[in-house]
Amino acid sequence: MEPIHIIFIVLAAVVAGFVGFFAGVAYRKKVGEREIGSAEQEATRLINEAIRSGENRKKELLLEAKDEIHKSRTEHERDVKERRAELSKQERRLQQKEETLDKKAEVFERKEEEYARRMAEVAEVKAEAEAVRRQHIATLEKLSGLTQEQAKVYLLETVETEVRHETAMKIKEIEQQMKDEADEKARDILSIAIQRCAADHAAEATVSVVPLPTDEMKGRIIGREGRNIRTLETITGVDLIIDDTPEAITVSSFDPVRREIARLALEKLIVDGRIHPTRIEDMVEKARKDVERTIREEGERACYETGVHGLNPELIKILGRQKYRTSYGQNVLNHSIEVAHIAGLMAAELGVDVALAKRAGLLHDLGKSIDHEVEGSHIQLGADLARKYKENPVVVNAIEAHHGDVEPKTVIAVLIQAADAVSAARPGARRENVENYIRRLQKLEELTCSYPGVEKAYAIQAGREVRIMVKPEEVTEDNMILLARDVAKKIEAELEYPGQIKVNVIRETKAVEYAK
Repeated sequence: MEPIHIIFIVLAAVVAGFVGFFAGVAYRKKVGEREIGSAEQEATRLINEAIRSGENRKKELLLEAKDEIHKSRTEHERDVKERRAELSKQERRLQQKEETLDKKAEVFERKEEEYARRMAEVAEVKAEAEAVRRQHIATLEKLSGLTQEQAKVYLLETVETEVRHETAMKIKEIEQQMKDEADEKARDILSIAIQRCAADHAAEATVSVVPLPTDEMKGRIIGREGRNIRTLETITGVDLIIDDTPEAITVSSFDPVRREIARLALEKLIVDGRIHPTRIEDMVEKARKDVERTIREEGERACYETGVHGLNPELIKILGRQKYRTSYGQNVLNHSIEVAHIAGLMAAELGVDVALAKRAGLLHDLGKSIDHEVEGSHIQLGADLARKYKENPVVVNAIEAHHGDVEPKTVIAVLIQAADAVSAARPGARRENVENYIRRLQKLEELTCSYPGVEKAYAIQAGREVRIMVKPEEVTEDNMILLARDVAKKIEAELEYPGQIKVNVIRETKAVEYAK
């Protein structure tokens, strides 16, 4: 086939294709127009229905709105009526209050006018009173010869003097009352403490005499050429006095512990019967161990009896040495135990630390255990020992102050002073030579009888009190006080005595008549 034919065929096909295409497009256009028309109709229908529905809904909403408006208007009108009624009530109440205030204002104005009138009257009366007062003052000044200022100064001075005098008298009265009450309380506390702690006796005799079975034992103790007695004296450091006293040897030493060791050793030798230097050394060593054990046991006993715990073991040993130490015949260890008990009882009455008071009382004479060995007073030695073994500063101060060498810093130190004085000064606590004792009592009675007006005088209570009977016609009530003071001063100046002496002056007047 020729190419031109092919071209024609192709062109014919293209033309046919274009025709078919345009025919399809035209058909689709018609179909689309029909569908659009249908859609428009449907849309018109829907719009009309929507318009009709909207009109109906609009009418319904208008009706509902009209109902709501009607209801709101009704409620508003009701509220307005209620508010108007409330306002009317408030207006009436305000009107009533205003009327009340007006009435009160009128009353107040009337009272103010009355007050002003009275103030005017008062001013007039005051002026008249002032004039009268001036007239009276002028009359008083003329009569007294003093001006107003001078009279004021005079009155103030007089009142001040009277008040000062009354104040001084009142202060003196209160001071005396407080002193009497304090003295009474102190006496009660001391009496309770002494009564609860009263011992059968506080004094004991230091035995330094060793009894012998026979006088022949003296020669055996002396030994050949005195070797036995020299050995015993050299080892123990004591002096053995062998005199004409039958069946007895006196042991003499300034150290009570040495004296006790020598006494025990001598007793052991007498019982054993074998007396020679070697045996003496053995017995002295045994006696020394026995004494050391006794010292430790006595120290522990003292701590147990007083309830004092926690003492250094060395302090306990030093305390136990007081068993062999005496002061005026009074055993120092028993004295320390007694002071501890008395101080504890007084501390309990006063609400002070009882344990600390007992501790201070037990250790107050600690220095007497070593005052034969170390130079110094027993007060300073005891305080140094207490410091060395870390005792409480309160205890140290009580030791230093119990004889007044230093100022007491605590109540416990004062209690130790009182307890020490009570234990040492009460009758029977310390021994004195019988002749000195009787001579002192005689001197006391002679001294008190030397005053004029004294009828009789008796020394009682072991010389702790002197009772003076005076003649009532010669000694008045006022002179009794002066007499008691003079006697006390003279006793202090001329006599030496432990503790204190009570001067009791008694004046008695009797009237006797017979009925017939």
